Amino acid sequence: MPDEERTPAAAAADEHVAVGRVGKAHGLDGAFHVTRPRLISLRAGDEVVVAGTLRRIARRGGTEERPTLVLEDVVGREAVEALRGSDLLVPRAALPPLDDDEFWPEDLVGLVVRSRAGSDVGTVGQVLGLPSCDVLEVRRPGGGDLLVPLTHDAVPELDLEAGVVTVDLDFLDEPEPGAGEG
Repeated sequence: MPDEERTPAAAAADEHVAVGRVGKAHGLDGAFHVTRPRLISLRAGDEVVVAGTLRRIARRGGTEERPTLVLEDVVGREAVEALRGSDLLVPRAALPPLDDDEFWPEDLVGLVVRSRAGSDVGTVGQVLGLPSCDVLEVRRPGGGDLLVPLTHDAVPELDLEAGVVTVDLDFLDEPEPGAGEG
């Protein structure tokens, strides 16, 4: 299927997914804290792509919530600092299978956002992981992003196959697009 005919979810299926980021150095040997870790087990021997380079995990420590890693060929604090902020990417195929009603946040980027009344609201620009819940950053055609909490009240329907996120603008206290114009 040509790329222009693929839904965002189908296009994302071939990509890598970020499972964390290189954080601050931990010690002198090239170890670092993983920031924004996903609930995915990163083990010694696993491969990740960091700053465009495939690297093997030499050692893993810390906890599931706050892991530390050492990558082969990344030696010393200076080498870690050069990579700080880089995503740790794994092939989507290496991720654990999801249930039918589950998705990765990356799957939502680019989806069309519509109101319950059927008006086009915008597109999902990114998914922000906030402490209380994930939030969709919806880019509206007229400018001004709309932040939508990823809760059932705010997002009553999410159809990855159709590439559409339905939001409840009344719940968000937002007017329908085009309301009041004319």
